[in-house]
Amino acid sequence: MKIVCEKDNILKAINSVTKAVATKTTMPILEGILIQTNDNEVKLTTYDLEIGIEYIINCDVKEQGATVVNAIMFSEIIRRLPDSEISISLDEKKLLVIECEGSLYKLATMNPDEFPELPKISIENSIELEQNALKEMIRKTIFAVSSEENRPIFTGCLFEIKNNKLNVVAVDGFRLAWKSKFLQSKSNDFSAVIPGRTLNEINKIMLDSYDSIKIGIAKNQALFEMENCKIVTRLLDGEFLNYSSVIPENWETRIRVDKNIMQNCFERISLISSSSIEKEKKYPVKVSIDIGKVTISCTNQTGDAKEEMYVSTEGKNLEAGFNPKYFLDAFRAIDDQEVFIDFGSSISPCIIRPVEESGDYIYMVLPIRMKE
Repeated sequence: MKIVCEKDNILKAINSVTKAVATKTTMPILEGILIQTNDNEVKLTTYDLEIGIEYIINCDVKEQGATVVNAIMFSEIIRRLPDSEISISLDEKKLLVIECEGSLYKLATMNPDEFPELPKISIENSIELEQNALKEMIRKTIFAVSSEENRPIFTGCLFEIKNNKLNVVAVDGFRLAWKSKFLQSKSNDFSAVIPGRTLNEINKIMLDSYDSIKIGIAKNQALFEMENCKIVTRLLDGEFLNYSSVIPENWETRIRVDKNIMQNCFERISLISSSSIEKEKKYPVKVSIDIGKVTISCTNQTGDAKEEMYVSTEGKNLEAGFNPKYFLDAFRAIDDQEVFIDFGSSISPCIIRPVEESGDYIYMVLPIRMKE
């Protein structure tokens, strides 16, 4: 095997595939990148038995061949080489020889025949949309995915097609984020739960462009396809929350507020809320709504904090307790300047939605009971 390619070209491929390199494994082969040539193309593959990534680049292929090399060592060497042409070849001792200007490195390799094949997927349903649209949908929901492994189904996002609309939903037991988008091409109704880790990695690989990405769903696998990159992932088993039944349809109290002003208030007050000497204790902030005014306050051993702002209010006066982190996560995901925040009672969920796109992005957060 011998290939010659530009550093930028191969580095982009390496940066994409290393996201599926196994970190804790008893199989050293899974810590490697499989490098294979095919005519004037080079395919780089990684697979940790949950996520597999293939990336194809065009190169000057002098000799065909295949090998596996340790991903971390290979990527670190390529990253630090001069911005120039790089020659990569296998010598007679099966060492990977990397040459660039005055640099010469030789790395041990592994047998490419031992590298596990990526799952063969027979796609049952598929959709296609722009990469920037999917990036936005993931960004606005992924933060609400659960990190608790005791409920594995909530460690992923629900991808649901209903009436030609894609709904992406994340829930962790305390909050829910839901983003929807109508698809341009006709699609069957289906649903699948894709691991949050996979979506995080896909989000890093996708471009913020109108280039398309195709999502194919099989029985227990999903395939994401872009122009020169494929990502295979397992799906999560189990029954996802019937999210539409838990989102309140009516509100008793509504405020309309400048998101940035309220975000700044929550950021300041969370300095007190999260600075408790007893780290394991969660101190909620109290949200009090009167006519034309919202007061956010917190009291613990560290001290007291209070923020007041004048806002547009409708409905009843209300007091409820919340984890300020959940409000901050929502505010950071919303692009609009103004948001509606709808409350039922002091113990029912509150809904945050952007004023401009209130129909296709909803964020729900459960209150915390306040101690008297």
